[in-house]
Amino acid sequence: MQTQCSIAASASELAARRGALLLGLCLLLCVRAVAQNWGTPVWSDEFSGPLGTPIDPSKWTYDTGILNVNNEVEYYCAPSTLTGGCQTTNPNAYIDGSGNLVIQAIRLNTSTQPNSGSWTSARLITNGLQAFQYGRVESRMSLPVGPGIWPAFWALGSNISSVGWPVCGEIDYMENVPASGGLGPTAISSTLHGNSPSGVYGLGRQYTFPSGDVTGMHAYGAIWSPGMVQFYVDDPAKVFFAQTASDMTKGQVWAFDHPFFLLLNLAIGGDGSWPGPADATTPSPALMTVDYVRIYKAAAVPAPNLGAPPGITVKAGATTGNSTTLNIGESAGSGRVFLTCSTSASLASCAVKTNDALNSNTLDFASSSAGSATVIVTTAANSLLLPRGFGWNWTKGLGLTLLLLVLVTLWLPRLLSMRAGRRVLQLASVVALVFVPLLLGCGGSTGGNSGGGSSGGGTTPGSYSITVNAYTVSGSGNSADATIQIPLTVN
Repeated sequence: MQTQCSIAASASELAARRGALLLGLCLLLCVRAVAQNWGTPVWSDEFSGPLGTPIDPSKWTYDTGILNVNNEVEYYCAPSTLTGGCQTTNPNAYIDGSGNLVIQAIRLNTSTQPNSGSWTSARLITNGLQAFQYGRVESRMSLPVGPGIWPAFWALGSNISSVGWPVCGEIDYMENVPASGGLGPTAISSTLHGNSPSGVYGLGRQYTFPSGDVTGMHAYGAIWSPGMVQFYVDDPAKVFFAQTASDMTKGQVWAFDHPFFLLLNLAIGGDGSWPGPADATTPSPALMTVDYVRIYKAAAVPAPNLGAPPGITVKAGATTGNSTTLNIGESAGSGRVFLTCSTSASLASCAVKTNDALNSNTLDFASSSAGSATVIVTTAANSLLLPRGFGWNWTKGLGLTLLLLVLVTLWLPRLLSMRAGRRVLQLASVVALVFVPLLLGCGGSTGGNSGGGSSGGGTTPGSYSITVNAYTVSGSGNSADATIQIPLTVN
């Protein structure tokens, strides 16, 4: 039998459990309440209206003809185009009366020769009508499959007419090609293209559907903010690929912080193309059905709190460097934050690293209000020949070298007349022409704590600073959303 004391304890424990449960529910609701808010689209096309409703000319225009790109075979038609096999009575782009845009590719003949115009299709663009910079871009669509078929939803830099491709930048939200091109009906590819020493780079990742395929209706999109693009399929909270400006390797140029315009098209590959050529099994017409295209702007999220990290001390010329930790706070539901750092120290490098599974230059605050990042500083190594504390004085060093060359030249005939002289000459030449001017030329080091150079060829000892910047999904890019200065001592 329970005593009154045990009954009271049980009641108290039950009340505590209920309180804990209510607190947990409250916290869950609070996290949901501050979830990233995109509101209503700032631009969209829902493709509504009866069958035959004209595609909105204030939102879309068309590329037409044979574009001579990528070994494709299609001739692109506008609804009014009468050349190249286009038909105004059976346009390649139309509103279907069920709330969709349909882009259809139609076979004219069996040629697979690139640029042959053996198919007709359509390529819709917003260039000259709508450009945008940052936000969330999304389109929901179903795709055709078959040999040669290449549907795409993408964007190009609005400056393409002045700087050309790939300098303008290209964002591919969705591309699909047959399995022969490495994708197939269960996978799509999302990619960033820009300029590099080789002419173009492509940084991308494939998404494979856990169930279903591209023939079903799916939303393809990206969250685009200063220095960062995050790609997703169906759910913007489930990003599968994130790329930042800090991911650029030597010579690659981040080309995604200026206005872009949208493109929707259905290409057909020819011989030597990525999807390969169409064949007798390729459906004609091949139908790409688009439910909507939308552009959202993120509601403002709070600036992250970068904390008050301790300073960093690192040895001049060290190759290993040193680090400090940032404990960062942000509202849960604010999304991913992009972090960068720089230092005023000459010949030194700075990097920010996190444990984000998608990108080590970012922190994800989708469901958490706290995160950490490591700031790493590495100084340049000193020259092996020039010891620390010495700097090369070119005037003195070269002058001494010339003087010794003259002296050696004057004594050369006499030295060569002696057997021992040849050996003396060899030794003296090495000492005179290398070590003596090298050592005597040291001393007038340049630079100092201002970062204008360093004695011994490495980072100059002194006091410097590290700047860490944070960029949120609602930032304008004109400045960082949060900045912190960390003291750096080089000794």
